[in-house]
Parts: sequence; C-alpha cells; structure tokens
Amino acid sequence: MNSSKVLIAMSGGVDSSVAAFLLKNNGYECHGATMSLLSDNSGDIDDAEKIADSLGFSFRIFDFQNEFKTFVVEEFVKAYTLGKTPNPCIFCNKNLKFSEMLKKADEMNCQYLATGHYARVELDETTGKYVLKKAKDTSKDQSYVLYMLTQDILSRLILPLGDFSKPEIRKIAEENGLVTAHKSDSQDICFVQNGDYAAFIENYLGKQFPQGDFVLRDGTVLGKNKGIIHYTLGQRKGLGVSYIKPLFVCEINTETNNVVLGDNVDLFTDTLKAENVNIISGDDFKEPVRCKAKIRYKHTESPCTAFVDSDGILNVKFDEPQRAVTKGQAVVLYDGDTVLGGGEII
Repeated sequence: MNSSKVLIAMSGGVDSSVAAFLLKNNGYECHGATMSLLSDNSGDIDDAEKIADSLGFSFRIFDFQNEFKTFVVEEFVKAYTLGKTPNPCIFCNKNLKFSEMLKKADEMNCQYLATGHYARVELDETTGKYVLKKAKDTSKDQSYVLYMLTQDILSRLILPLGDFSKPEIRKIAEENGLVTAHKSDSQDICFVQNGDYAAFIENYLGKQFPQGDFVLRDGTVLGKNKGIIHYTLGQRKGLGVSYIKPLFVCEINTETNNVVLGDNVDLFTDTLKAENVNIISGDDFKEPVRCKAKIRYKHTESPCTAFVDSDGILNVKFDEPQRAVTKGQAVVLYDGDTVLGGGEII
C-alpha cells in the first residue's frame, strides 16, 4: 500500500475541491473519484472532474446507483413507513462513502481516503486509538453524521477541512481559481429535490398511505390525517386541525395510522434508547458514563449519563428533559469536542 497515495471522494462542491487542493499541496499522490448515485448528477461529476484536471491528478466515476437505491433510498422509505424520521446522510456515510469507497481505495493501492467533511481525526498517543473530533468551526461541524466510523476507517481517513472555517475554504478556492469557489452548498436530501418527503415516498412505492385519525391523548378524535408519512414528531404547522390551543404531533401510531396530538410539554422526555450502537472512544460503556448527547443534527448537545446494557442497547438519561426525541434519528455522545459514539434512537 502506497503510504502517500490518497483517494479523494469528490462531490463536485467547494469543500471536497479544497480538500483535494490542500492534499495536493501537502505532497500526497492524489486520485479523485465521484460516486454516481443519481441519474441526474452529471453536473456535479463534471465539476469534480474539472477540479481534478486543474490540479493534475486522475479522476474516476464509480457507479453506486444500485447500492444507493438499496442502502440509502429504500432504507429511508422503510423508516418513514415505520413511523421513524431517518437521517439518510448517515445511511450513505455508513454504507457507501466509508465502506464502498475504501474498497475502491484498496483496489487502487491507496492508503488513505479523504473527504470534505468538517471534522477532525486524531491519534490518541496514550491509548493508541484514533479519535473523531468536532471541526474547529462548530457552525459547520459534521461530526454528528460520522459517529458510525470505526477504528479501521479512522486510521485511514483524512479530513483536511477540520481546522478551517467555511469562509476560509471559500477564500482558498477563490484565490486558487477553483471552478467550484462560488458554488452554493447542497441543501436538504439529495434525492428529494423539492423537500416533499411524503410525495417522494408515495411516488417511490406507487401507493398512497391510508388516512387515520388525529386524536388527543385521551382518545378524542379531531379529524382525519393524510397518512402517517406526512408527519414528524414535534410538528405544529400544516396539521389542518382547529382547536382551542396550539397542538403538536406527540406520537405516530403505525398500527392504527393515528397521529396523536398534544401540548408542547408532552414532547419532553429525559430518557431514550438506541440500537445499532457504535462506540469510538473511551471504554465500552458497560458502566454509566457522564457525557453530553446530541439528538439531531442541529441540536445542542445536553448533559447526560449513558451506558450500553447487556442487549447492546444504548441507554441515555438526560439531566434535563429534551424536546421531541425522535425514532430513527441518531443520538451522538460527546466528551468536549470528542465523539464517543452513538446509535439509532428507538
């Protein structure tokens, strides 16, 4: 394995473009690659190839459309039908970007894989283990969606942007004439173009979901809902229900197709459980650990005690109740700026 050879996952955006520029300037033997995930992302592929050409290294396109459909889109659709609210970026990172791309790196004799994520990887000299840390620019930090990374992956991962802010990255791109310098950041979910998740799911499955009732916690029926995939925990707007006070989605019942509405206070809980747990740093969490936990991407982590029980389930007890702990989202544990691990909320 060539110790200076790196495969750079290039999305066609400014972040991965600057990551490639920085690695090239630091003396790595760079090779660029873009994952073809959708039939209509040729523009991004063209931009990535232009960057590779301008920096003078090879570029490849890996067709992962079938894998993307199976491991990301279908998992996303399945989760919604089960009343969950998933984060498909986590599916993609786990099943494609940091698994299939490493296989390609092996085939190309590349020691390292690099991405444009805003996070940092460091080696703890005391334990001999790699640690995942937040980006210096906490407003752009993406460590939350990387909690599933293993020691094997971290030992081969380079994240060149972890010490930079987004304005600094734009400036580097501008000063060095990168064609993606002024390209806007991608928004929302790449395969749901207009943000209408419910319409996408119904179109994908070729069916409409049956209506159920809007009910209060005491069972009082307030009217019909449009089907459970149209709602998420904590939602207030767009319910179409008239009542004497504001109501929020407090529960989604996949058996009856009912959506339970209640007060904002009903959304708060101080405990959660999570499965598919991955622990990166620290001990095995068999004993309770004091740390902080983040229950969604834009959430501010909160103090808690966490442990993994004999069934492999992560149990989290918050010091203060948290609003709208949502099935299907990830809970990620932090010790300062270090990611300890996480799991999928159940």
